[in-house]
Amino acid sequence: MKKSSLIDTPNLANFKVGVDNVIFSVDRIQNRVLVLLVIRQNAPFLGWWSLPSTLVRTGESLEAAADRILAEKIRVENLYLEQLYTFDGLGRDPRDDPNSFATRYLTVSYFALVRFDEAALIADGVSGIAWYPIEQLPNLAFDHSEILKYGYQRLRNKLEYSPVAFEVLPQEFTLNDLYQLYVTVLGESFSDYSNFRTRLLKLGFLLDTGVKVSRGAGRPATLYRFDAQAFAPYKDQPFVFV
Repeated sequence: MKKSSLIDTPNLANFKVGVDNVIFSVDRIQNRVLVLLVIRQNAPFLGWWSLPSTLVRTGESLEAAADRILAEKIRVENLYLEQLYTFDGLGRDPRDDPNSFATRYLTVSYFALVRFDEAALIADGVSGIAWYPIEQLPNLAFDHSEILKYGYQRLRNKLEYSPVAFEVLPQEFTLNDLYQLYVTVLGESFSDYSNFRTRLLKLGFLLDTGVKVSRGAGRPATLYRFDAQAFAPYKDQPFVFV
């Protein structure tokens, strides 16, 4: 019998790709980690809180879609953004075909960090948009709780291994400002202030501005700046930042 020249191939899924942004900030007045949530305007999960998200448009890159979400939801000058992870679990979206999964919805998540006091929320076209404390989250649509959890762990890791904290602080800050930021995100058990101060100053990335500021009854505190040039030689080296 003559063999067929055709090779049998399995059915290929028809993927639709979304982008979800996990946008964090830190309220340094109330010492809270915040995440930006919006109320969904369409089914599925109509009326549920969710991460800001979108489906990628024709001819649009993933990063361009992430930037578009940010531009539609928030006005901010200082921003840190990086790709987080791809979530593609079967049935993560109710629109997946429950039998054949011929149509699949996956999402590429992005992690963003903004300065709370500089960020202005945009309410146009949405019925709800708000910063939520990480400890007081509502039920979220899709698998956004899982995505948020993954993003929060990335935030914690970035603080330990990179200078991302300076994306949140003002240009000039005290060591106590910096310490309180780390305590807010990582918890009070990560380091005592004395060890933290010694470690940071020894690294040589903080520039003494020569300016002191008085806050409360204590003695004036020195204002510092992050010296990106001094940090540059260590940028690609794996070491614990704090």
